[in-house]
Amino acid sequence: MQGIHLAGTIHDLGKIKVPAEILARPGQLSEIEERIIQIHPEAGWEILRGVEFPWPIAEMVLQHHERLDGSGYPRGLRGEQISMGARILGVADVVEAMASHRPYRPSRGLKAALSQVEGDRGILFDAAVVDACLALFREKGYRLEE
Repeated sequence: MQGIHLAGTIHDLGKIKVPAEILARPGQLSEIEERIIQIHPEAGWEILRGVEFPWPIAEMVLQHHERLDGSGYPRGLRGEQISMGARILGVADVVEAMASHRPYRPSRGLKAALSQVEGDRGILFDAAVVDACLALFREKGYRLEE
């Protein structure tokens, strides 16, 4: 749990290599801007790979945008190739991102975020991870910080 918490705290560290104008620009991002943002998992891995942790933090950061069906990035990993920590981060990242305001779009809300991961359960996202996420919010009353 500590390793996943730490990785979750720093998973977007690689965005330091993405121009602030892109990260903070209002409006829809262009295809080129999307591709530039997609460098952040590898950039984070580059920064963290030489740091010794008791957990595979650099790998979790690298893999947090990978998806079960291979449609993620940066490596197009599938299923069990993606570490469990990264699968957990991937679901948490999508829920938090969708439920939060971004410069380029308003919040879509927690309900929509949970519906999204539920709809992609077993396709993009690990079924057990989605089930745990849904239980936390729907049964245990977990809330995101405002």
